[in-house]
Amino acid sequence: MDVRLLWHVRHARNLDGSPIQHRDEDGALAIDEQFDDCKMLGVYADTASAGAAIARARSRPGFRDEPDCFMIDTYTVGKDQWTEGFVTTPEE
Repeated sequence: MDVRLLWHVRHARNLDGSPIQHRDEDGALAIDEQFDDCKMLGVYADTASAGAAIARARSRPGFRDEPDCFMIDTYTVGKDQWTEGFVTTPEE
């Protein structure tokens, strides 16, 4: 069974005042994992339910400031999503 995870990204403001890049050249949501604030709003049974949640959230404080920065991911319940190990690289 697949479920839909609904995310919202609040993009960090650029210190130099330059415009924020909300989407990349292909239209995909641009995310800087170091500085942007990513929130998972909920888990839904289907895309229509996730879309309805987006419609509700767009009128709420914070979300309405970046109304096109929602992302829906599909995940399979009971399936490992992280199948490789990982390493932590210390900052230099």
